[in-house]
Amino acid sequence: MKKIDLLVIRSFIGPFILTTCVVVFIFLMRFIMLYFADFVGKDLGLDVFGKLFLYFSFITVPISLPLSVLLASLMCFGNLGEYSELTAIKSAGIPISRVLLPAVIFAFGVSLFSLWFNNTINPWANLKGYSLLYDVKTTKVTLNVKEGIFYREIPGYKIKVLKKFSDGITLKGVTIYNHNTNDGNVNVTLADSGKMYTMYDNNYLVFELFNGTNYVDYKSNTGGSYNETQFVKNAFKQNKIVFSLESFGMKRTDESQFKYHEYMKNISQLNIQIDSIRRDLVISQKNQAENIGQFYNFHLKKYPIDTSKKDSVKLKKILAGKWIDAKIEPLDKDMKNMEFLEVAISQAKNLRDQFSTNNDVFLSKRRDVFKAEVEKWHKFTMAFACFVMFLIGSSLGSIIKKGGFGMPVLLSITFFILMYILMQLGDKYAKEGIWPVIIGVWMPDFVLLLFGLYFLYKATNDARLFESDIYDVYLEKIKTYWQQRKAVKNKKLIG
Repeated sequence: MKKIDLLVIRSFIGPFILTTCVVVFIFLMRFIMLYFADFVGKDLGLDVFGKLFLYFSFITVPISLPLSVLLASLMCFGNLGEYSELTAIKSAGIPISRVLLPAVIFAFGVSLFSLWFNNTINPWANLKGYSLLYDVKTTKVTLNVKEGIFYREIPGYKIKVLKKFSDGITLKGVTIYNHNTNDGNVNVTLADSGKMYTMYDNNYLVFELFNGTNYVDYKSNTGGSYNETQFVKNAFKQNKIVFSLESFGMKRTDESQFKYHEYMKNISQLNIQIDSIRRDLVISQKNQAENIGQFYNFHLKKYPIDTSKKDSVKLKKILAGKWIDAKIEPLDKDMKNMEFLEVAISQAKNLRDQFSTNNDVFLSKRRDVFKAEVEKWHKFTMAFACFVMFLIGSSLGSIIKKGGFGMPVLLSITFFILMYILMQLGDKYAKEGIWPVIIGVWMPDFVLLLFGLYFLYKATNDARLFESDIYDVYLEKIKTYWQQRKAVKNKKLIG
């Protein structure tokens, strides 16, 4: 048995490592394509790209492990079945459940590793990766002045060049608008030609202009309109304008600003967040109940319940009685009823507005609780999904008996898409409070577990689920049944 266990483990580990690397690479390529426009033209450097790829490789591991386990188990047991090794093992009297045992232990270890990774490495990678991605997205595109188009990336200036020579330095027909005073186009520089280059480690941009004129329209110091201005015209043969490029460099944002999100927290931190929000909800409900009393003069009344504690009060409901008639009687005299009616309407509107505001706050906090709970349970569900996917893959592999990347890849994609759709559906309903959170997050694993148990039952009984001749027999039986029924019906019509 040890040789058989070693054979199964060797057959499983190789495809598992290979498929894990392939799946992580595929998800990483998806990330690059998704944010490709944010990377182009920013001169980020290899170190920034290396960190981004490293962090997002870690981020994709939790979703990659279930797919890689499914694909590896399909390839492993499909290859064993294709080369008749599984048949030889069964013929020796060894049940399929015993053959699966070493791989089951390995898959269980992968699930435990996934749980540890989801709770320890993944929050750290999310914090590092998404904070760095935010800084990359907010970084300006590197300096790229194009011909005939106003360049607006330098704060306070608009620059237009009629022609830019192939050396990237020499310019023809330069126009520069200075808008630092926010007074419109009152400071314009025109030059016949010029040069553009950077200095001091690309921290400053220099426009060296030749044969040009600077036009400035100064506003009157008395605060008058532009009809009272001083127009100044300065001609020059050579002039230098220096711009700071400080805003073009990538600046790192404090990572603590991103720690509020559920993705950046482990299980213990999420439990603290959930308890804190629930405590705030209870306090908000108590405060709302106490504030309602100020809108009622007689329905609710505060009275002391303990004379030794003067601050101890309780809301008491006043029952209907003859005293109400005495209170209402003055309303029937003169025009006082209209005055009281207006007061009542005003109080009702205030109460409605208060309820609406408090309800919005309450629902927002409830959604925060649901989101935190969903993220907490996902650390367990994604780990358990590795074991469920192994159960499906190993059973289907022993039934199909096809290795390689053909049928296994097709089936893996099918079940992965099913898991993804169910996960998105369950998360949506759980976060909105339509379903209980525990049902929404565990639904995908439960549905796939049913598939796994069914396929395991079929594999144990040597079922031929994917052989066409089995279904040909059923189709022939259905065809015969309909032919006999049609013959009986025609016989009745003739008779």
